[in-house]
Amino acid sequence: MTKSFKEALKARRTFYRIENKSTLSDKEIRDLIRFAVEFVPSAFNSQTTRVALLTGKAHEKLWNIVKNVLRERVPAEVFGKTEEKIDGCFACGYGTILYFEDMAIVRSLQESFPTYKDNFPIWAEQTDAMHQLAVWTMLEDAGMGASLQHYNPLIDDEVRKAWNLPGDWKLVAQMPFGVPVAQPGSKEVMSLDERVFEFTD
Repeated sequence: MTKSFKEALKARRTFYRIENKSTLSDKEIRDLIRFAVEFVPSAFNSQTTRVALLTGKAHEKLWNIVKNVLRERVPAEVFGKTEEKIDGCFACGYGTILYFEDMAIVRSLQESFPTYKDNFPIWAEQTDAMHQLAVWTMLEDAGMGASLQHYNPLIDDEVRKAWNLPGDWKLVAQMPFGVPVAQPGSKEVMSLDERVFEFTD
């Protein structure tokens, strides 16, 4: 990393203004993702997270799927704004990273450890979130901007169909990324005294 972990984590922001350029080669992006998937922890070492990198036509296809699905659900009089946001904030990027959880493994763990049955779906979401943060932070460190979107479950079936993905893969999030063309605004931070506590007895 070019920055320390703390510096990169602090610099990681939600970027909506991105362009179809990359500071990394496709191989470097792929290696970055593979690094996160290899080393991010998971409960019971379950390794339930699945990640798909979409670039080029695949990236365009995803956001066309999103628009087509929303076109059927969003009132016609406001769909123009929806399409404008998708084209101007997400589809305009270099690529999109899809995050999934393999629910077949989750169900298997529920059967093997019934005491924790209700926890496994929660733990799966938690490890997925850790993968998202790890990748997002490394993209930021490489000079890229990204955001996290959740058009699931509306697009799940179409996404699985488009890339012939297993039916047990539950789509959790979409991360469009590219080179930033504008910086995000300031962010309000709640007092840490209201969020962090310490006890010694």
